[in-house]
Amino acid sequence: MDLCSCLGSGSTVKIPNMRFNHFLSSYFPDTRYGGARLFADMLEQARVAERLGYHAVSIPEHHLINILLTPAPLQMAVRVAAETERVDIVTAVAVLPLHDMRVFAGEVAQADILCDGRMILGVGRGAFRYEMGRMDVPPEESREKFDESLQVLIKLLTEEEVAWQGKYYRFDPLTIMPRPQSKPMPQIMIAALNLEAIYHSARRGFHIQTTPLAGGHAHLLDQVDAFRRGRDELGKAGEHLRLSLLRVVFAARDEQDAKRKVSLANDYFRRFDNVFTGPGIVSHGAIAPLEREQSIDDLAQNIVVCPSAEMIDRLSSYAESGIDELILNVNIGAPQDEAIDAMHRFAEEVRPHVGTAELRVA
Repeated sequence: MDLCSCLGSGSTVKIPNMRFNHFLSSYFPDTRYGGARLFADMLEQARVAERLGYHAVSIPEHHLINILLTPAPLQMAVRVAAETERVDIVTAVAVLPLHDMRVFAGEVAQADILCDGRMILGVGRGAFRYEMGRMDVPPEESREKFDESLQVLIKLLTEEEVAWQGKYYRFDPLTIMPRPQSKPMPQIMIAALNLEAIYHSARRGFHIQTTPLAGGHAHLLDQVDAFRRGRDELGKAGEHLRLSLLRVVFAARDEQDAKRKVSLANDYFRRFDNVFTGPGIVSHGAIAPLEREQSIDDLAQNIVVCPSAEMIDRLSSYAESGIDELILNVNIGAPQDEAIDAMHRFAEEVRPHVGTAELRVA
């Protein structure tokens, strides 16, 4: 018996049409907090996300700094899989230019097996100038190296006895072992910002993760259009592809709490900007918080840190725009108990009203 036959004529039911993905917090302003507590917090958030009905959790990759810190995202994915049963586990994102694909491909296959096929491999070229420079990958080379790395990775995951002669990789025939559990390989998601990259990545059959950064709603609509054009050119083969939007989203208790959380977010972005496009002033792994050109009022408009009622209005535009998945980044340095409370508020007060479509039975 299908859903419609279970409902009376004229009945309506809300059908989810947008997924929600919790970005595991991995920022500790005070480095004395330590890795053990940081990773325990991330695992607790993963368990809570599953209990609250989130569709997925996301894990970043960054090195050398106290922001978005997860040096081994595949290891974390395996540990999250051991503590959950249902949620998809997304690397958001693994930085391919920092890895040797002959090693990384085997690690991906192992993680795919140990995650029982729940891992989605999000990949990107790297974002932080400080980090890429210290790891001997000049930012101006990262796109070219990423493109070749991705080609090599896919070849190694899907074929045996692979040989390669390129700019960054040269090797005789080899077969990575073990082979992936997911066939032909784990699903791949590409982090892309500019319209051409979104279009071409979707056209190649990849999920897309994007963010408008400081761009407005018009730019977001352009990103959605670029994704749809690429996806639609694939016909039925592209129907499963998703466009995921990464945003800072924190469900505050009230207006006063929202102001405090925006202040925390501003402090976070003072560090983020330093290593993203700034001078990269870092001491003993701690990023110096520098002054920003963007005012705190403008920041409040650009991120989604507000009480539940306002959040429903602000997030509804994403669903209406055609976003398939919202990745909620609560990574602003709030204490763990407050981050968990915000997860509950979102799941209980916001999610039922966002990203659903009404089905009316004739």
